[in-house]
Amino acid sequence: MSNVENLVGDWLPLPDVARLLDVSITKVHSLLDERALAALRVGERKFRSVPAGFIQDGQVVDSLKGTIVVLADAGYSDEDLIVWLFTPDESLRGRPIDALREGRKTEIRRRAQTLAW
Repeated sequence: MSNVENLVGDWLPLPDVARLLDVSITKVHSLLDERALAALRVGERKFRSVPAGFIQDGQVVDSLKGTIVVLADAGYSDEDLIVWLFTPDESLRGRPIDALREGRKTEIRRRAQTLAW
C-alpha cells in the first residue's frame, strides 16, 4: 500500500461514489473532469477511487472544488493535492480536509493560495 493510500485510509471506488451521491457514474466522471473531485488508482487492483473524506452527508464537500482548483493551479497533481489535504497540520489542529468539512474554507484556500508563490 502506498503512503497516500495509508494517509487517506478510506477510499471509495467510483461506482460507490455514484451510489453515495445518487448520480450516474458518468456524472462522477464529470465531477472529476470539472475538478470537483480528485481520484487516484489505489488498492491491489488499482481501481480509480476517491477519498471517502471528500463526501459528506451524501454530497461532495461544499468547498472542495475551489480548493482543488487552487491547488491544481499551483502545480499540484491529484496525488499531491490529496496528500496536502489529508496531512495533519498542527496549526490547524487537524487536516485541511477536516477544516473544509467543518466549513473553514477561507483559511484553507488562503493557505492553498500561498503554495502557488
